[in-house]
Amino acid sequence: MTDIRIEVTGLRKSFGELDVLRGVDFSAPRGTSTVLLGPSGSGKTTVLRSLNVLDTPDAGVVRIDDVSVDFSALPPGKAGRAEAARLRAQSGMVFQAHNLFPHRTVLQNLTEGPVVAQRRPLDEVVAEARVLLDQVGLADKADAYPYQLSGGQQQRVGIARALALKPRVVLFDEPTSALDPELVGEVLAVIKDLASEGWTTMIVTHEIRFAEKVADQVLFLDGGVVVERGTPGQVIGDPREERTRRFLRRVLEHG
Repeated sequence: MTDIRIEVTGLRKSFGELDVLRGVDFSAPRGTSTVLLGPSGSGKTTVLRSLNVLDTPDAGVVRIDDVSVDFSALPPGKAGRAEAARLRAQSGMVFQAHNLFPHRTVLQNLTEGPVVAQRRPLDEVVAEARVLLDQVGLADKADAYPYQLSGGQQQRVGIARALALKPRVVLFDEPTSALDPELVGEVLAVIKDLASEGWTTMIVTHEIRFAEKVADQVLFLDGGVVVERGTPGQVIGDPREERTRRFLRRVLEHG
């Protein structure tokens, strides 16, 4: 039996009158990379934010490893918040903007979460943080402040900060969209390395060629549902659905 790390069933989310997710289902095996493609407003980012419970779904079941939450039956008050927090702790999120603490050094940005939120020993966390900075090519920037870094370097710090929490899943929400074009490659290279090292990742991106190289599976979303799914060769190379073909043509023409 395949070792499924993420399993999502019947995920629904509305904002007021707008139905953003209308019954999303998918699973992702341990150590695989899933890329979410689709037009603006298709629900890609809301899927990630639902996994991390930054947005609380209206319905559906999300399971990451042995932590499962049925949002259709989430208990009220403190009990519901505790369930959501347990699920949130399973994933680390890397945002479009770097969201680093400007008054903290690079090293302090990495150590704050594990020490404060996870109550782990500072010495242990610092040692692990230095290893992560080396992994993302920033070992010499530990004492720098965010304003002293390029956008690409800040995003790589954001990736290391997510990894410092030892998540089961790393979620990337268009991690290169805020970068100058010449800085995109360095961030994509780090994400590709993570995928090859066996991290379980989910990536919302508009970088189609990157998606082809890094993804084990591609989900194409439109109108709040998964329209097409499969390997990059299937979904990007030979899509079945006209909506998928139309989207890819438009993105690749302007890429």
